[in-house]
Amino acid sequence: MSRLFGTDGVRGEANLELTPELAYRLGRAATLYFSEKSEDDKQPSIIIGRDTRISGTMFESALSAGITSAGGRAIVAGIVPTPAIAYFAKSMNMKAGIVVSASHNPYYDNGIKFFGGDGYKLPDAVEDEIESIVRHIEMHDDLYRPSCGNIGTVEFRHDLVKHYMEYVLSTTDVKLDGMKVVLDCANGAAYEVMPAVLRRLGADLTVIHAAPYGTNINDNCGSTHLESLKEAVLEYKADLGIAHDGDADRCLCVDEKGDVIDGDHILVMCGLDRMKQGKLANNTIVTTVMANIGFHQAVKAAGGKVEVTKVGDRYVLENMLENGHCLGGEQSGHIIFSDFATTGDGLITALQVLSAVKRSGKKASVLNGMMTSYPQVLINVTVGTKEGWEENTAITKAIDEGNQALGERGRILVRPSGTEPLIRVMAEGPDEDELNTICNKIADVVKSELGK
Repeated sequence: MSRLFGTDGVRGEANLELTPELAYRLGRAATLYFSEKSEDDKQPSIIIGRDTRISGTMFESALSAGITSAGGRAIVAGIVPTPAIAYFAKSMNMKAGIVVSASHNPYYDNGIKFFGGDGYKLPDAVEDEIESIVRHIEMHDDLYRPSCGNIGTVEFRHDLVKHYMEYVLSTTDVKLDGMKVVLDCANGAAYEVMPAVLRRLGADLTVIHAAPYGTNINDNCGSTHLESLKEAVLEYKADLGIAHDGDADRCLCVDEKGDVIDGDHILVMCGLDRMKQGKLANNTIVTTVMANIGFHQAVKAAGGKVEVTKVGDRYVLENMLENGHCLGGEQSGHIIFSDFATTGDGLITALQVLSAVKRSGKKASVLNGMMTSYPQVLINVTVGTKEGWEENTAITKAIDEGNQALGERGRILVRPSGTEPLIRVMAEGPDEDELNTICNKIADVVKSELGK
């Protein structure tokens, strides 16, 4: 039986792979787990937030039912960014936080992920214990069921989003008066709070894709579809464009010329800005194996250092906490400023980019140009199974041949997606045509060997 939790919670197509019955069991299991671990609190409080997907209320209700069936208190925050739940879990002394979201995935997918009372994602070992309780409930639910006045309660607190807005505003002292900004909310969880934040800071703001109706989240918009943001930045002659994903834990930007500022460039811009202020701990930025070669060159040229982890923001954060670093992230726009937050926060990231641009007195394109990106080609191959791909001789042979062709001029990285049935094939080097040829050859073999 495969593990229930992936690299970022439990995900699947809503009502088919991820069902309300499973959500109920997860809510019930988590409550039983946290009440068992707490000697002084047998009615644990768990806060729930969601994005704008049509299935969100279904899972919100199912989780609440599971929590209350085990005697817990469900605090329902409604539509809020994922990092807001991490913030509330810690600041409100919750036993846990639960987010209903599939991040950048299409609307028909959904997911359930947990934060602990410390605001950090749950360790694998805790997820495994919760999963074992879920499996027990599936087979024979003979676990604690309170009655009478001991049944749990549900409290609806969408007013909490205002407290999160104040928290985000507190992370910068830079006013944005005179800055023209275009904001793409991806028809997702940032649609309410982020426009209010930027207007409070004085930005001359144009907002796009901020009218969610359940099925348009991430639909040709947001951080995975930047075309409309580029067009709007050029049309309105903006100084910067900002794009979030569906749950707003990531951020990508577009400079005034319409060029993308990806996570690597954001890390360089914000990292060097913090170095100038003496606020970059150990003069080190943490990133993943996906970071562009140009990122390493730019940080080194500025006198900084880089530490590299596996793909996944949880691995970036582990390194940061273990070694006392304060800035890390991924090319995809998951950026962690540990001075401010326990997880990636797209809103805080956007404010740090805007602050860096404002402090510099330069155009965003100038800061974006501090790093030169080498061409990267990425092909996502849909597969029937990800199991055993590393031992597949045909795939390893294709990768070896690609590495021989590139030599020391570039690199190849093949890895499975942690959240989708995909094998990702990436090549990086100076010649994009050559990279396309190499990537397609490897992708064809992967599809032939593992495709549906």
